[in-house]
Amino acid sequence: MSIWEIIGTVLGVIGVRLMIRQDLWGWPVGLVQVGIYAWVFYGAKLYSDTILQFLFFALQVYGWWHWARGGTADSARAGELPVTGLSSTARVGWLVVGAGLTSAWGWGMHRLTDAALPWWDAFILIFSLIAQWLQARKKMECWLGWLLVNTVAVGVYWVKDLRLTSGLYLIFWWMSLWGWREWRQGCKVAA
Repeated sequence: MSIWEIIGTVLGVIGVRLMIRQDLWGWPVGLVQVGIYAWVFYGAKLYSDTILQFLFFALQVYGWWHWARGGTADSARAGELPVTGLSSTARVGWLVVGAGLTSAWGWGMHRLTDAALPWWDAFILIFSLIAQWLQARKKMECWLGWLLVNTVAVGVYWVKDLRLTSGLYLIFWWMSLWGWREWRQGCKVAA
């Protein structure tokens, strides 16, 4: 356990708490947290997770921009972005795309790198990107995605001796349930 893992863990909990509250400050906190975790995961040879942090950085910037403008490109007409849900077709589509991309990425990491857990790492990468995109779009199903990711991540990080990070993802698992409940209360009809 390094000081960076400790700082990243603390910022992760703060950032998710702010997301549950739909607080715009969750995005800049997230930017710092993913920057720190890129370094932590690289050191653990979890390359997909390292790449994921860079992609998260871009999605954090997008989410911050999207939420700040209420989902419109015109900041003059911006209001608070409402929480909405996905259609049944969109839910199935995201699962199918996620499974296909996980298989392809896992195979590539297995064949081309010395990645420690290429298939599980790929799952975390792909489904985290899906969940992060849905969160940036303020879709309540993002929390179901985070539940899936966090379930796998707890085990992966424990096996890689990232015990504090494993504990963080266990906290994230519970926070995902909390986020689902909170966002569902204010959810508008399926988009």
